[in-house]
Amino acid sequence: MVKHWRVDREEKYEIVEKWFLKDLEMIDGKEADTDNPYFDLHFHKVYNMEAYSCASKYTFARTLNKLNAMYLKKDFKVVNFDDTYLNDDSIWSSSNRDFLVVMRVCFYASNLLCLSLCRLS
Repeated sequence: MVKHWRVDREEKYEIVEKWFLKDLEMIDGKEADTDNPYFDLHFHKVYNMEAYSCASKYTFARTLNKLNAMYLKKDFKVVNFDDTYLNDDSIWSSSNRDFLVVMRVCFYASNLLCLSLCRLS
């Protein structure tokens, strides 16, 4: 864990605590259905963490998962995360809100296509 602060225009970092991936037992995202940056890391003790954003929380979990798969191949749990966002191989999400976003993008794209084909006089 790194503590970050700014002095004038210079950024400072201090290592506050270190953990080993081999000691990690579980990552708990707390709530998979809501957009929150909080999660727990379960070592010999549970550490409550707050990421910069929900996206950075998922990026952190994906990174730990990949590091584990590459080097340790240890079985640790990743719970309370949406699997569609946790796995890189899934392109589309299964939640209803994402379907609406995709539909809106398609609607705007079709409008742009129609406008680009129209002749202006």
